[in-house]
Amino acid sequence: MRNQKTNRKFDREFKVQAVKMVLEEGIPIVEVAKKLEVNQGQIHKWKKDYLDQGSQAFEKKSNRNPESEEIRRLKKKLADLEEEHEILKKAVAIFSKTRE
Repeated sequence: MRNQKTNRKFDREFKVQAVKMVLEEGIPIVEVAKKLEVNQGQIHKWKKDYLDQGSQAFEKKSNRNPESEEIRRLKKKLADLEEEHEILKKAVAIFSKTRE
């Protein structure tokens, strides 16, 4: 039986510390990953998020401002409705074909 890793949750401080080890101390991501027992890909993602978002990186979703949360919600709803619309168009095309 293989050893399965459970999904671990990392707090903001842990993520910032890992990224700072790479950016400020110049430690290669491979070494940081081994030292912290974290997947290298995860550290790459944290680094990208930190560089993109700065001090707001790794904030909990509830800490987002209401406007951006509303925009995110509306974009998801729009995508869902567009997908539903495409499905209905295909269904109409199928059912409206004349039977030969």
